[in-house]
Amino acid sequence: VDLPNGTASHDTIGDLFQRINPKEFEQAFIQWTSSVCGITEGELIAIDGKRLRGSYDKTDKKAAIHMISAWACENELVLGQEKTDKKSNEITAIPKLLQVLDIKGAVVSIDAMGCQKKIAQQIIKQEADYILAVKDNQKELSDQIKQSFKSQAESSDQNIEKGHGRIETRTCNVIYGLRFVDEAEKWKGIKSIIEVVSERYLINEDKHQSEKRYYISSLDIKAEAFNRYIRQHWQIENKLHWVLDVNFKEDSSRVRKGAADENFSIVRRIALNLIKLDQSINTSQRRKRFNAGWDDSCREKILRI
Repeated sequence: VDLPNGTASHDTIGDLFQRINPKEFEQAFIQWTSSVCGITEGELIAIDGKRLRGSYDKTDKKAAIHMISAWACENELVLGQEKTDKKSNEITAIPKLLQVLDIKGAVVSIDAMGCQKKIAQQIIKQEADYILAVKDNQKELSDQIKQSFKSQAESSDQNIEKGHGRIETRTCNVIYGLRFVDEAEKWKGIKSIIEVVSERYLINEDKHQSEKRYYISSLDIKAEAFNRYIRQHWQIENKLHWVLDVNFKEDSSRVRKGAADENFSIVRRIALNLIKLDQSINTSQRRKRFNAGWDDSCREKILRI
């Protein structure tokens, strides 16, 4: 961009980002991501929401916005995002996000908020598979799955990990016969139900914790593969949401006028993807950001210009 009068002022840049159409910007972001990241067969796409805590505005009575993101676990890139509508929640935003993504051949994982019959149907229609967490928002389904696992599982896998001051044992049990799930025919493509039992020993506190989580899926794979997929889903928290908060200070950002908060959310995800894609510098993501700010040649490498 030619800037004959020098770099634009802070206020001018702010005015620009308030006025950019976020839907058009989001579409351009998704098209760019698709051009640099092809979804591999069986790749997990994790979908989850995050609130931009600093985007509220008391003066204009504007609540903080909530963004739904899609994360490609193998490529470790953001595929797209969708803002939830006012007076709504993730249930309405997830189908809109799925609709603009090419998920053919992928496996989509969503937390309990996305465990909806229409969402399962849409994923199957787009020629993908799903793993959906089940909680008490689908109480009858949840109770029937729990009842099913009073019988012996048809496939089981156990994984033990030690780190961060704890030892965690995750046992994944799978049942393919759905005789105890009365509404199975209403869940498009359902082939299996899954139970994951997490047992943690906190070494420093000499304390034990235990948790059971339940899922439905259109896959009929072994428990070992389910254990890996379900573990991968948490990448969206650790490698996206945590990084946006710690490295990009997203929750601290007070950008909030007009569409600027939504547009800057896209900018952060573009920056994160560019840093992830860059292989020219072997250093941390945080240092790459600082280097790009200090060194024009480093920034040009990351921006690929």
